[in-house]
Amino acid sequence: TVLKLFVSATPTSTMSKEYTEAEVAEHNSEKSCWLIIGNEKSGGSKVYDVTKYLNDHPGGPEIMLDLAGKDADEMFEDIGHSSEARTKLKEYLIGTLKADPNAPKSSKSKKVSAVDEKKKGGLNPLAVVFLLLAIAAGIYFSQMK
Repeated sequence: TVLKLFVSATPTSTMSKEYTEAEVAEHNSEKSCWLIIGNEKSGGSKVYDVTKYLNDHPGGPEIMLDLAGKDADEMFEDIGHSSEARTKLKEYLIGTLKADPNAPKSSKSKKVSAVDEKKKGGLNPLAVVFLLLAIAAGIYFSQMK
């Protein structure tokens, strides 16, 4: 009876709810912005409802909206948030990410990383070498006259 009394007195909002990636993906706008942050090293992937924090985010709401409904752990870690930011993040924790037993071990394809963003585009190194050779040949032949 004491246990029943304790359980009934415990608010359900403090109990951790599990969400699937599909459920999180539905919250991808400024009206409802959820992020997945965390990994095995930090105690697992957790789900945060940061909707009310969007306009207070020092980097602006756009950064979080770009990642809304997605796994933002790598981006969060790459930026190097302060301990104050990590403490503030805890206020928006709503649950954990439910592990998908059918998902491949590495879900890197769904994660967004600052490193991945930098890898997009750029010149092919072979094209740069060809361009330099063409310039050198042009200079060489123009001076032969």
